[in-house]
Amino acid sequence: QVRLVESGGGLVQPGGSLRLSCAASRIILSINNMGWYRQAPGKEREVVADINSRGSTNYADSVKGRFTISRDNAKNMVYLKMNSLKPEDTAVYHCKVTGLVTKLGYHPEVWGQGTLVTVSS
Repeated sequence: QVRLVESGGGLVQPGGSLRLSCAASRIILSINNMGWYRQAPGKEREVVADINSRGSTNYADSVKGRFTISRDNAKNMVYLKMNSLKPEDTAVYHCKVTGLVTKLGYHPEVWGQGTLVTVSS
């Protein structure tokens, strides 16, 4: 079984910054896409940003210019640097990887449990 573990969430004031990290629990042979999603209370889960194996990125319009997604292929980790945080960024943030290959086999899609980000004064 492959697990993704997110870290770095917490309480931050508006205008502040946080850096989220996501690590896999097993030795990874390859990963295709890595991404961050969020789900605010009472709302559907939405994509925040994703990055493919070549490093190409996509961002939701609401976070462009404020958030930066990056990945470390050697460590099989994905990060989300969040600047200029707003109260509307409050949500549980989940990482997701697709096209994951481990010694156990191929995993089309794996989700993390999430880390809570609260932006409030």
